[in-house]
Amino acid sequence: MDAFKKFFDKKKADAKFKLAGQGQSLSGGPSHHSAYSRTSHSAPQPRVVPNQDVRQAGAAALARLESSKKGDVNWSLQAIKTQARRELEAERAAMEQMKLNEQQEVTGPREVHMDSAPMLAVQGVYFHCPLIGPEVASYEEIKKQIRDFLYSQMEEDRAISSCIIIHTCNKNKEKINTCIETLCKYIENIVSNPTEEKFRKIRISNRAYQERIHPMEGTKEFLEAAGFTVQELPFNDTTDKFWVFPEDKLCDLGNLEQLRDGLVSAEPIRPQLDRGVTVLFPAEAASHVDLPPEFFTLTTEELKKEMQNRATAVERSQMLMTKTMREKYEIREMRKYRFSLIRVRFPDGLILQGTFGVNEKFEEVVKFVRENLVNDWRPFFLNLSGGGKVTEEEQTLVELRLVPAVVFNFEWDFEVQDPNLDDNVFLRPETLSLLQEKA
Repeated sequence: MDAFKKFFDKKKADAKFKLAGQGQSLSGGPSHHSAYSRTSHSAPQPRVVPNQDVRQAGAAALARLESSKKGDVNWSLQAIKTQARRELEAERAAMEQMKLNEQQEVTGPREVHMDSAPMLAVQGVYFHCPLIGPEVASYEEIKKQIRDFLYSQMEEDRAISSCIIIHTCNKNKEKINTCIETLCKYIENIVSNPTEEKFRKIRISNRAYQERIHPMEGTKEFLEAAGFTVQELPFNDTTDKFWVFPEDKLCDLGNLEQLRDGLVSAEPIRPQLDRGVTVLFPAEAASHVDLPPEFFTLTTEELKKEMQNRATAVERSQMLMTKTMREKYEIREMRKYRFSLIRVRFPDGLILQGTFGVNEKFEEVVKFVRENLVNDWRPFFLNLSGGGKVTEEEQTLVELRLVPAVVFNFEWDFEVQDPNLDDNVFLRPETLSLLQEKA
C-alpha cells in the first residue's frame, strides 16, 4: 500500500536526518559533536606512561613516517603508523603487567575485573534498525527500541502503527496469522452485511476473542483505528463488554476495507544483524580467534561436552557412512551455530572481518566485500585458504560449510584489465580509517 510506503520513507528520512548531527549557528563556531557514534561495548584500558627509551623510539618512528607524508592521505603509511602505535601500546601493557606482578609480590594478589575477553575474534553479536537510527545493541535491546518507536507513532498514524505492531511485537507466526484472519473476518462481516447489527458487535468475553485476539499486542489499537468503541451492553439477563462499530460510520466502509488490506499486507520490522566491520592486521587476527557464546545455539560447555561424547562414536562409524550420510551429518552439526565470522585476507596483509547469520546466502558475503572496495565494480574472487573458489552464491553459509568461521583470500579477476587501475589498492579509505579508530 502507498500509505505504508510513505510511512517508511518518512521514518527513514527522519533517521538519516539524525545522522547529520547537531545543527550549527551561522554566527557560531563549528559543532564538536560527532554525527555518528557507535556504542562502546567494552571499557577502555588505562593508558600507561612509557619509559624514556620507549618514548624516544616511538617518537623517532612516527617522525620518520610523518616526514614521508605528502599530498593526500596515504593509507598504507597510515596502516604502518597504526601498527607502530599498537606495538608501543603492547609494550606499555607488558610494562604495566610487570609492575602489577611486583606489586602483588608485596601486597598480595588483588581482584581484577575484565569487561570483555581480549582474545575474542569479535566481542559479541549486535543488531541495528535503519528505521530508528544507526545505534547498535543486543537483539533484545533493538527489539525494545523498535517496539517503543512503533508505539510512539500511534498519535501520528494509529492505523498503520497498529498493523505493524501486530506483525512485529507478537511471537508465534501461527497465532499471528490466526489473529489477522479473525480481525479480517470481523471487518468483512461488517462490509458484507452493513445492516446486520450483530456483525457490528464483538463480545470481549467470547472464547474466540479471548484466545485469538485479546493476548495479541496491537489488536486493541487496531480496533480503535477501525472505529470500534468499548460499550457495556445487555447480555443473557446481565451486562457484558463489547467492541461496537458505530452505525454512523457505515457510510465510510472504504476506509475499513483499506485497513483490512493494510493489515494483510503489512510486514514485521526486524532487527538487522550488524556486520561489525573490522579491519585487522595479520598478527591481530592470528591472536583473536575465539568466538563469543552468542555464536552457538548451545552454551559453550554443552557444546564441548556433546562433541567429546560423540567424537569416539563418529570416528568409529565414519568408515561405514556413505557420502550423503556424512554430508547430512556435517550440516546437522553445523546447525549448532547461529552466526559465522567471515574474514577476507587481502594481498597487502590486511584482513576485513564481518559477522553473518548462518542462513544468509553467500551472495551477502560478496556484497559485503564489494561495499568496502575502492573499485567496487571490478570482478574478484574469494578463494578458500585450502584452495578452491566459492561460486554458489545462492547457497547459504551453512550449506557451503562456511560455519562457524572461515578465512578467504582475496584476488582480483585479472581478465578485467584497466591500465588506470592500481592492482595493489583494495579497501576504501572509510574502511581503512577503522584502523585509526582502534589505535
